[in-house]
Amino acid sequence: MLSLVSVSVNFAGLQVLEDVNLTIPEGGIFGLIGPNGAGKSTVFNLITGLLRPSAGAIEFLGGSIQGLAPFRITRAGIARTFQNIRVFKEMSVLNNVLVGSGDHSGYGAARAFMPWHRFRATEQSERATARALLGKVGLEGKAGLLAGTLSYGEQRRLEIARALATQPKLLLLDEPAAGMNSAEKQQLMSEIVNLEASGMTILIIEHDMRFIMKLCHRIAVLNFGRLIAQGTPDAIRRHPEVIEAYLGRDE
Repeated sequence: MLSLVSVSVNFAGLQVLEDVNLTIPEGGIFGLIGPNGAGKSTVFNLITGLLRPSAGAIEFLGGSIQGLAPFRITRAGIARTFQNIRVFKEMSVLNNVLVGSGDHSGYGAARAFMPWHRFRATEQSERATARALLGKVGLEGKAGLLAGTLSYGEQRRLEIARALATQPKLLLLDEPAAGMNSAEKQQLMSEIVNLEASGMTILIIEHDMRFIMKLCHRIAVLNFGRLIAQGTPDAIRRHPEVIEAYLGRDE
């Protein structure tokens, strides 16, 4: 589904990513881990068009997405959440999700001339879809609340619902469990498993190793901008370079 081929990124002479090769097949839950500053969010920014690689190629579903504007990459079928929460706090929970569906809903000049009955039916359909997405993340009872009144963990789940509203084939989750307690993490894990069961491919950045090891089928590990390991959770857990990256070298 997604391939990064020999991708490198330089910022003013600083090597942020170096010759990264990463392949995500269709279906499944994949983890991207590494210490702080390893380059994980840079990978997400490259995939979603917020950054361009200094070298290498990025392909999605067999076609290049390199150089495309972020909204075109979203239309192609890639959605993401962010490490720092970016909900519209003064809007309702439901309207936050409707923002995500805007690219598929036909808003624009033509819609202004739509017959009232068709406009009303379309709007009701979109709201029903948004409510269903809130149900997938456990927020169905909070649609009318202001997003800013939700707890930290609920705002993270709202971001996921908004990303789902773009109808993605590939969902990128940047530290979705950050700030959640153990019960919230368990609920989130169940919701992600359900999304994967529905046919979605999911790539996750996460620092909670217990969460990532229980959830993911395969894991890739970055350290200082280099991909040092890829494999199953068991293989990653025992990989000497991964142990050294997290625990340091025993002198």
